[in-house]
Amino acid sequence: MSALKILRFPHKNLRKTAPPVMQVDDSLAPTIQQMYATLYGANAWGLAATQVNLPLRLFVMDISSEQNQPLCLINPEILEREGSVELEAGCLSFPGIYFNISRANKITVKYQDEKGAVQILTTEGQAAFCIQQQCDYLNGVLFIDYLSNLKRSRLLKKLQKYTFDEGHHHGCGEPSCTIDHG
Repeated sequence: MSALKILRFPHKNLRKTAPPVMQVDDSLAPTIQQMYATLYGANAWGLAATQVNLPLRLFVMDISSEQNQPLCLINPEILEREGSVELEAGCLSFPGIYFNISRANKITVKYQDEKGAVQILTTEGQAAFCIQQQCDYLNGVLFIDYLSNLKRSRLLKKLQKYTFDEGHHHGCGEPSCTIDHG
């Protein structure tokens, strides 16, 4: 299964709100499998459909160290948030950029699974953190939005330096590159 192209900031589609998935059935399976292939290929915890330029309100995640606990949340809605935890955050759309942000430590989320069944999940720590970040992406909210203007400005300068140092800039032309730089 081939990986999907990951959008890189400042791609305008990263700021779009994903519309709900109206029909949850087997026709979504190939897309979800491609998203898992992309997630595992990038060795990441979570991937929102908006990050791979799909206008769908869904994301895949797997926070297990063995990458053997896949979870797909379709039309997720966070119902409750409790406590606070500060963890290091990163994002495939911002390669090489990590910083600590604070999110709820425990959440309850309602979603549909891959068969369309409504599920309620209460989780905490790393899983709760990941779900909140992916839900943000589906709403066009990026992890840099949690920074002060000064910190965001410094971070964007660092990102620009990183992308050019790595040779990954718009139109890089590398056949193995799975990043959409536009």
